[in-house]
Amino acid sequence: MSFRFTRLEIPDVILIEADTYRDHRGLFRETFKRSAFAEGGIDREFPQANFSRSSRDVVRGLHFQREPAAVAKLVGVAQGRIFDVAADVRPGSPTFGRWVSAELSDEDGSMLYVPEGFAHGFWALADDTLVTYLMTGEYSQEHDAGVRWNDPDLAVAWPGTDPVLSPKDQELPYLKDAAQASVGAAEEARA
Repeated sequence: MSFRFTRLEIPDVILIEADTYRDHRGLFRETFKRSAFAEGGIDREFPQANFSRSSRDVVRGLHFQREPAAVAKLVGVAQGRIFDVAADVRPGSPTFGRWVSAELSDEDGSMLYVPEGFAHGFWALADDTLVTYLMTGEYSQEHDAGVRWNDPDLAVAWPGTDPVLSPKDQELPYLKDAAQASVGAAEEARA
């Protein structure tokens, strides 16, 4: 079994492709192997795993956790397809406000590593899309944050214009407001 690790235009975000073995029974693929991931630049522990099911045209995100509880995510698709997005929300970063994307699907087994300081979200491209998330820390409601999916400062080139959103995601702040809140929270944590 082998994995291929490709750094995207924002090199902190990594696309992972896994070998898939198919035969008359179906398929088999490894989705995580600590030694291979460490060799590929992702030497992390993942103490929490999450799972979501979405209908076509559901957008989840863009979500992140503020410091000191920031988490990285390893995102994969068990069924269906997604347009997956990672947006840099790290104030002071040379790539602040930029985003990268990848289409992930159950067919090719690709995954996306989204590091701390990036807002993550996806657009479900198929009904009954099942997404898995491994996280480098546990969820903290106190540090939960996000950026509006259609923020004009980010200008994500989503595959549609009329998504299904949760009430929470409809009310997320714009990047400029989320960044100010993150800076304030980080300063408060250091005090």
